[in-house]
Amino acid sequence: MRIGRKVRLLAGVLTLGLAVAGCGGAKVETATGSAQPSARGIVKIAINKWAGYEASAGVITYLLKKELGYNVETKELAEQVSWEGFEKGDVDVIVENWGHEDLKKTFIEEKKVAVEAGSTGNKGVIGWYVPKWMVDKYPDITDYKNLNKYAELFKTSESGDKGQILFGDPSYVSNEEALIKNLKLDYKVVVGGSEAALIESATQAQQQKKPLLFYFWDPHWLFSRVELARVNLPPYTKDCDADPKKVACDYAELDLDKIVSKKFADTGGKAYELVKNFSWTNEAQNSVANDITNNGMSPEDAAKKWVEANPTVWASWIPK
Repeated sequence: MRIGRKVRLLAGVLTLGLAVAGCGGAKVETATGSAQPSARGIVKIAINKWAGYEASAGVITYLLKKELGYNVETKELAEQVSWEGFEKGDVDVIVENWGHEDLKKTFIEEKKVAVEAGSTGNKGVIGWYVPKWMVDKYPDITDYKNLNKYAELFKTSESGDKGQILFGDPSYVSNEEALIKNLKLDYKVVVGGSEAALIESATQAQQQKKPLLFYFWDPHWLFSRVELARVNLPPYTKDCDADPKKVACDYAELDLDKIVSKKFADTGGKAYELVKNFSWTNEAQNSVANDITNNGMSPEDAAKKWVEANPTVWASWIPK
């Protein structure tokens, strides 16, 4: 749902209420309800608006406040804008980074305003998917070599005389155009605009038996609600995506990581230690994301529910 040149999304991704801060001012929410610094100060967390990110950010925010006594400012920002915030002093933490080797090079290696803060524990996989009913009816459709045979099924008013591959947020970095060209596929990328658009389309496609080929990612709560099947693109091999124009392979599995500002790493004290120590599973993230997305809970309430149910998991994250 949300993605580096070596991968999508995200991921993807992803989003229910897209952040448009890249074109205007960031929406700022003070998670503590007060803009005044506490004794420990304020931690500024970028919110990339996909459910899994919000789940991780919600738990980190809750623990910073309740266990360590920090105030937290959350800012809804597009992915690249979040990285720019390190240089401007507007962002301390990006909770979930999907690759972005280009941004790492710029902001970590060259400008030296950001550093890596370890894995989130989540494994990110981007790919192309179809609803399960299509596999039942067309068993060979998950082999990319057969996609041209089925292109007619995927035609839409937006794709014209080609099959449609539905994409999400246009800010996601992706390989779709190169894959279509280099694999000689008779398809066109159509931008749906958001994670929400992908989710709605996938849900309707399965329920109403509509053809759909779309870009999506795991982890995501959608897989527990809608039966989907992944299309098998040529397997990923080391550096097969090194040249963006020549990509002809599937996305790599990513070890999702956290990125923080250099200043926060140097002076953030226990807040930085908590962020660095944070690591959980796809299943844990999906449970919190599901509560936020489908059960009407705020990120804070969903985080509280998970924290109260899993003290043995997060206890080791809290600095002594």
